[in-house]
Amino acid sequence: MAKKKALDFTTDQKRELIDCDTGEMRLSRQCELLSLSKGALYYEPVAMNPLNISIMEFIDRQHIKTPFYGSRKLVVELCKSGYVVNRKRVQRLMRLMGIRAIYPKSSLSRRNKEHKIYPYLLKDVEIVSPNFVWSIDITYIQLRGGFLYLTAIIDWYSRYVLSWRLSNTLDVSFCIEALEEALIKGKPVIFNSDQGSQFTSNDFTRILLNKGIKISMDGRGRVFDNIFIERLWRSVKYEEVYLKGYETGKDAIDGFKNYFPFYNNERPHQALGYKVPYEIHYS
Repeated sequence: MAKKKALDFTTDQKRELIDCDTGEMRLSRQCELLSLSKGALYYEPVAMNPLNISIMEFIDRQHIKTPFYGSRKLVVELCKSGYVVNRKRVQRLMRLMGIRAIYPKSSLSRRNKEHKIYPYLLKDVEIVSPNFVWSIDITYIQLRGGFLYLTAIIDWYSRYVLSWRLSNTLDVSFCIEALEEALIKGKPVIFNSDQGSQFTSNDFTRILLNKGIKISMDGRGRVFDNIFIERLWRSVKYEEVYLKGYETGKDAIDGFKNYFPFYNNERPHQALGYKVPYEIHYS
């Protein structure tokens, strides 16, 4: 059936979609259709101590509630809930998850000192229309036997999620894939991110600069510099991830393929006058 449908495409389109040697749809196109990075396609959860998995799930939930808690306070909360853990173990698991408390911003992406850091451009700037400011971030997604990383790009004015990708690594490629998909739908005046190495890399910033997009980066430890995507992560965790308790990467893919259309097209936002992001973004 897939080959028959391909006959309707032009020759150039068929070369892009179909591998000439096997006659099957190219891997890159399959990943694009699934909103999945190539790395996540081969994801197999690393076998971990079930207790560590349970502790990591607790840390993730607590971090969403109180992102300003460091390892000491997390140890206290874990002990209150019956976990016998020391601070060294909690710190190790936080590093694995890419979580740290910074006034109170989490940071899954670490700064590369060799990369150029751009100034924050949005202080006291009034956002009055869609496609004026977009932003990107990465968050940790717990699975039953491991974890993935989720990145998404959101429009500040409409709260519309323009694209998302899952990956089993923090390599820049899945962030670039999300950016390239979002740019098919439009172009912002300003693109905001944190100072993580993914977003300061030449491969990432070059795409923005070539499009004439101004680059803005959060001040270090400034949670409110990218508040809209922080609120998105809270919604994603409480309304989807924690409720579903994904077993596998495929479960996560299926869950987000349903959740983000719901978030964009059906979920009313109080800040939008109880309209949905789609209504505001495309009005």
